[in-house]
Amino acid sequence: MGDFIAYLDTSDVRPGKLEELKAAMAELAAFVEQNEPQIISYCVCFSEDGSVMSVLHFHRDVASLELHMKVAGPKFVPVAPLIKLRTIEVFGRPTEDLVVQLRAKAQLLGSGTVIVRDVHAGFARFTRG
Repeated sequence: MGDFIAYLDTSDVRPGKLEELKAAMAELAAFVEQNEPQIISYCVCFSEDGSVMSVLHFHRDVASLELHMKVAGPKFVPVAPLIKLRTIEVFGRPTEDLVVQLRAKAQLLGSGTVIVRDVHAGFARFTRG
């Protein structure tokens, strides 16, 4: 699978903050789409009752996730009062520096944990664009 990276974070939505969070995340997704053309996919999802948010993105390589943290990182700060981050899960092989950045993000957004899962077997199909 090479350097392919999948990223999933899961957060509790703070009471009364769902609509504000949905607006903020729509803005963030639009920003990412406009400013980070290397990302394969970036999706914000909510549980049926709106109490949990998950953000899932796919990257062709580690450099793409590193760039995402640099470019979108400042946009995470306004989201902090709206959520309590539970976990960040990374599937692939991030650099140590990237893991440090992800741990800092987890602390900023709610002291969640960072879990790294190295891919043992499998494949990814996508076209280069």
